Amino acid sequence: MSRQVHGFFYLALAMLTVGSTVIASKLIASGLPPFSATALRFAIAFPVFLLLMRATGARLPKLSRSDRLILLIQAGAGSVGYTTLLISGLSLTSAADAGVIIGTLPVVAAAISILLLRERPQRALLLAVALATAGVLSIAFTPDAAGGSLSGNALIFLAVVCEGLFILLNKKLKTEIAPLAQSTLMTGIGFIVAAIPAIFEAPLAPGISASTVAAVFYYALVPTVGGFLLWYAGAERVSGTEAALFTAVAPVSAVMLAFIILGEPVGLHQLAGIACVLAAVLGLAFAGTRTVKLAGGR
Repeated sequence: MSRQVHGFFYLALAMLTVGSTVIASKLIASGLPPFSATALRFAIAFPVFLLLMRATGARLPKLSRSDRLILLIQAGAGSVGYTTLLISGLSLTSAADAGVIIGTLPVVAAAISILLLRERPQRALLLAVALATAGVLSIAFTPDAAGGSLSGNALIFLAVVCEGLFILLNKKLKTEIAPLAQSTLMTGIGFIVAAIPAIFEAPLAPGISASTVAAVFYYALVPTVGGFLLWYAGAERVSGTEAALFTAVAPVSAVMLAFIILGEPVGLHQLAGIACVLAAVLGLAFAGTRTVKLAGGR
């Protein structure tokens, strides 16, 4: 296979792992409080990233005070905020609905850039925002018997906003940080940020299920570490626009896995929602607007 085809394969697998975080979070939500689960996830992933840095000879850069503050806020929003809101939302709503909503990330990130960075929007971006909004609304206000709810969907969307803020703050860093180093920093800082509120959460249930524990380990090792390695292995082999196209795999895989693994029914409103989200993401990529890469350590 050519270098480009290898890149496509790695990117598809990376986005498949991103979609699977919805299923893992759904299983985690049934047995662990959100901050405790998040702290445990980072406690597992952080040593692995340290070993990868040692094996590759990577070094942490010297950072200014402002960059250290930005990284702290990034970890709070993109790492801890995203994971805890995702887990909290999935305790109230269905994984299929959540899968549709997380697919709006590239569009939400672009919209945040317009609002906060005053970037001039292109017509294609405005159309993508409208399509993504229609996709979310198609499932947000039509919760089904599978466990969807307006409040749960709102928490999932707030998780996406947190991830969008992470991407925005990344543009504010004055020091260029290599992906592996940034993933290591995010997991390390994220563990500290999550561990503090985790202390005040309800004690862990003595009868925590094996599936919950397995889901935490899976989330920590496969999407967090494995997803990072797959994404950057693929991204270096293809163009930015081609890589952006593969973000559309995440919501599709989330909805499919919700059906296959959790047995959740997929309704017409969810199919309509994912069609709108896919059209928005693909249109955004084809238009050549600024693309969103998978941030490591999430």
